[in-house]
Amino acid sequence: MTRPAHTFYLTAAIDYVNGDPHLGHAYEKIGCDVLARHRRLRGDDVRFTVGSDEHSQSVERAARAAGMAPEDFCTRQVAAFTAMMHAFDIEPTTFVRTSSDSNRRTSESLWEAVAAGGHIYRDWYRAWFCPSCEQFYTEKEINAGLCPVHESPVEWVEEQNWFFALSAFEDRLLDLYQRQPEFLVPESRRNEMLNVIRGGLTDISISRGFSRWGIPVPGDESQVIWVWFDALPAYLTGVGYSGDDQEFARFWPADVHVIGKDITRFHAVVWPAMLMAAGLAVPEKVHAHGFVTLNGEKMSKSRGIFVEPIQLVHRFGSDAVRWVLLREVPFDRDGDFSMSSLVDRYNADLANDYGNLVSRTTKMVLRYFEGRVPAMGTREPIDDELRSTAARVLPVYDAAMDQLHFSEALAAAMQLVGRANKYIEETAPWSLHRNQDPRLGTVCAELLEAIRVSTLLLHPVIPRATSSVAHDLGLRLDGDLTDELRAWPRLAQSTPIPVGEILFPRLDREAVLGEG
Repeated sequence: MTRPAHTFYLTAAIDYVNGDPHLGHAYEKIGCDVLARHRRLRGDDVRFTVGSDEHSQSVERAARAAGMAPEDFCTRQVAAFTAMMHAFDIEPTTFVRTSSDSNRRTSESLWEAVAAGGHIYRDWYRAWFCPSCEQFYTEKEINAGLCPVHESPVEWVEEQNWFFALSAFEDRLLDLYQRQPEFLVPESRRNEMLNVIRGGLTDISISRGFSRWGIPVPGDESQVIWVWFDALPAYLTGVGYSGDDQEFARFWPADVHVIGKDITRFHAVVWPAMLMAAGLAVPEKVHAHGFVTLNGEKMSKSRGIFVEPIQLVHRFGSDAVRWVLLREVPFDRDGDFSMSSLVDRYNADLANDYGNLVSRTTKMVLRYFEGRVPAMGTREPIDDELRSTAARVLPVYDAAMDQLHFSEALAAAMQLVGRANKYIEETAPWSLHRNQDPRLGTVCAELLEAIRVSTLLLHPVIPRATSSVAHDLGLRLDGDLTDELRAWPRLAQSTPIPVGEILFPRLDREAVLGEG
């Protein structure tokens, strides 16, 4: 299937709502939001789907423990997840609840399409079941009666239900991995899943008879659809499958599914096989990110190793937390977060570099040119340094963004910011003004251009601060800005340049760390 040009569809994992959102949820959704904003600034029509995975045994049990009906419990939890995204300025185009009527229609239609191809059959199933990951395990896979993933007790389940003939898709999956070398990234995850496929796939149970919490199997009201067989289809629901054929044709297949590494097998083996069985195109890419640890340890509420994400936003602002998470934690492997790294990275990048550049430059323009973009004066070779730096970092930045290597993209953007701050020291505008040197206009105009370009590069990550700067410079932040980024100079002479409030007040390291 070939989609129209200039569309881009990405998804974040459809989150279990048995617990409250944590920093790992925020990290994943921030990364997706940054990619969505970046693609929009390159002129793409973007769809970005998130959602809530509700029909799991773990959710049903959490609801029971809270003394609530599953439907009411899920509604409460969805509110917590949407509040977290709002706090972090995460702006999906669609939020799919797996219990919604639209996703019910999708799941039923997908089931019927897979069944029509002869890939679903009925049989007995006897195995160990983990309620936390909704997966069956063999005797060899469990360890002392515990799930190999969650290390929690598994339960013996024996019932007659419906199966998906996953084993029939081994060759087609191997062919997919061959044809699309970047179907699954990073390479470590790709190699892991190739070993799984080559080791032989077994058919999987896709219905449950021991629970009423779920979507009934089409034609068999005695069973409900397995949670993954209604959660994965949420990606189809997000762009109109079984509801808006035109929207679906424009945006499917997805350009990238962004997931945590612990659910790679469902997304990179089971999901493409389901789509093949239904006659649908598979995604272009699955990106499996790592986990965010806290001070080097895996986060755990029960052990007190936990950071409440919304509290971080209240304390430091959404821009600061977005920036530090993506600058400090590579998006393709595990990475650590700590309050000390937050303070140090915030001060170094946001307060000292970008914020300081904007503040110093606008104040000089106010002092020397009555707050307006000056005319270019005479030039020296050093005055070409900023535009040559921008020309060098732009392709690096774009390539890194396209690969979801956010920390590398931000490092590239900060090269321009850093060069601009160094340029101030090298040219000493205050001395040029004192000596009435005509280069003063050149220097200040070049600095404003560096701010303009760096603001557009940083906008996907720190949208609040950059929106403020863009407003002051008269920049637009919508539509295709590819040409705007490559043009230099762009700001019109005599354009008013106000001095705004300090973007990122410096943090007192001892005071912040002392508060815990």
